[in-house]
Amino acid sequence: MTDRKGQLDSWLKRIGPKYHLKLESMTRASSDASFRSYFRILSDEGSYIVMDSPPPMEDVSPFIKVDLLMQKAGLNVPRIFEEDRANGFLLLSDLGTKTYLDVLSKDNAPRLMSDATDALVKFQKASQEGVLPPYSEKLLRTELELFPEWYVKKHLGWEISKEDRSMFDKMFDLIIKKNLDQPMVYVHRDYMPRNLMLTEENNPGILDFQDAVYGPISYDIACLFRDAFISWTEPEVLDWTIRYWEKARRVGLPVREDFGAFWEDVEWMAIQRHLKVLGIFARINYRDGKPKYLGDTPRFIGYVKTVAGRFDALKPIARYFDRITNTEQKAGYTF
Repeated sequence: MTDRKGQLDSWLKRIGPKYHLKLESMTRASSDASFRSYFRILSDEGSYIVMDSPPPMEDVSPFIKVDLLMQKAGLNVPRIFEEDRANGFLLLSDLGTKTYLDVLSKDNAPRLMSDATDALVKFQKASQEGVLPPYSEKLLRTELELFPEWYVKKHLGWEISKEDRSMFDKMFDLIIKKNLDQPMVYVHRDYMPRNLMLTEENNPGILDFQDAVYGPISYDIACLFRDAFISWTEPEVLDWTIRYWEKARRVGLPVREDFGAFWEDVEWMAIQRHLKVLGIFARINYRDGKPKYLGDTPRFIGYVKTVAGRFDALKPIARYFDRITNTEQKAGYTF
């Protein structure tokens, strides 16, 4: 860690004079669930963000590629002023300190969510096959397997019986098929309030897009309205989803012609994400020593139970989650 800090300090000293950086002003801006860290540094002209993305854990090349792609689509993403790809350092423009998660309320949510879906439509409209990695069957399955591996086995301490393994295999096959039957566009893959910044112009600012792929069109909508850290009523989610769907149709995006069919796409995409996130939050706790995310798992358990309960084909998942709910309630979680 000391060597890493020395590398960063040396790099900033080299580029500092060009941007009039005040090196002594650097403070931590944020850290996320990955190995990346972010720092805010002042200059005579304002402030910048320094990204520290230690290789080989976090390659900065995908971030740079998607950043330029999103800029070209007219989105508000950090501008890259300096890069050191070999060592994983970037000097970025500062999109501010207020995330959607910080400021969202019942009063401003309709306006802010409308801005967010406007930006999402721009991103999706720019889609071209072969530019970003595909959200493949293999990747979808790898994500789903995080749930039994990390949440069930590691967090709950349950052995997975042959019957349960067979159930997971059948459910995952079905979920993946439904996901891949959707039209494909660019997918941010973590398009949620925590990664959207409130900005005065071209709202929102968009962050954490380095894992973008070419995949199911409903993914980012499922992510935006079924967030890890804030919940909305079903009428709100329906209303915002309809408004997105109408925007998407107006610009010719390949959403289903019937909203009911599109809503079903969203539901099946959402359950894939919910199961993945449960696994990720458990992994972040046990592998990376970041326990705070586990506190939000009851929200995702609730999401899974709601969606699985609506479809006969997903009833085995719903029943399995009844068992989980009973266990977690005994451990003190509330739902």
